[in-house]
Amino acid sequence: MKVYTGRGDEGMTDLRNMDRVSKASGRIEAYGTVDELNALVGTVRPTGHDDVDTQLREVQNHLHIVQADFANPEPDEDDPAVREEHVDQLEAWIDGHDDELDALESFILPSGADRGARLHHARAVARRAERRAVSFASEEAVNETAIVYLNRLSDALFTLARVVNKREGVREENPEY
Repeated sequence: MKVYTGRGDEGMTDLRNMDRVSKASGRIEAYGTVDELNALVGTVRPTGHDDVDTQLREVQNHLHIVQADFANPEPDEDDPAVREEHVDQLEAWIDGHDDELDALESFILPSGADRGARLHHARAVARRAERRAVSFASEEAVNETAIVYLNRLSDALFTLARVVNKREGVREENPEY
């Protein structure tokens, strides 16, 4: 299979059902931002922490499913789709890591060890992906669970950033007002 086809040279792309749409459409913006997030998460691995690496690998697979979900305007029952169990998995990871962390009493600055800071960056991109998805969902039908997943993922990435920073011995900093 060739990497290039030339079919997108005029600003159009194919959806899963082979409908042609503008690359500037809200649907493409949404799953393109999820693609960016997936690539960013890939820059964090390996973190040096096996549990975090396993979770990030799973997140990358989930993000691939989000992209497939968003690229499909007419999903069938057996098509890839984000499900409640994906959201539940994120919540279980967050809850599991919370026991390791100090209670959050204030906002923190998104910084820290290299991988912790990259996870904070990924969290911000997850928020952007969620905003793009919400925007696209206001115009077209979308699997609402995928939007919930992106919302919860930003919380999970925030938690993982805190965990990595703590394990690396980096103290959290609070903003000054």
